[in-house]
Amino acid sequence: MEELELPSAFIKQDIKTQPLTEENVEEMFNITGNYESLFSKRARLYKERNLKDTMLTEEDYRNLILEHYTFLKRPVIIDNDKIFIGNSKKTVEAAKEAIKGAK
Repeated sequence: MEELELPSAFIKQDIKTQPLTEENVEEMFNITGNYESLFSKRARLYKERNLKDTMLTEEDYRNLILEHYTFLKRPVIIDNDKIFIGNSKKTVEAAKEAIKGAK
C-alpha cells in the first residue's frame, strides 16, 4: 500500500475492523461484472474447507466474500469506474498509473 502513494482523497477501509457490506461488494461487482475476480483462492479458509474441489457459483463467491474478509482478494482500489484487485506487479503498476493521473 505504501508503494502506491495514495492521495489523501482516497478512503482506506480496513476490512478486518470495518467489515464489507453488501453495498461494498455490489459496488465492486458492478465494476468487475463477476464475483470470482474478487475472490482470493489463496485464503486459508479456502484451503481448509477444500473449496477448490467444489464448483462454486457466482452466488457462492459473493456469500463467501461477505462471510469472511479473507475471501476478498486484496488490496482492492476503486477509482471512479476503475477497479484494481490484488497485488500482482501488473495490477500495482496499473493502479500507480491511474493514481498518478488522478493527482
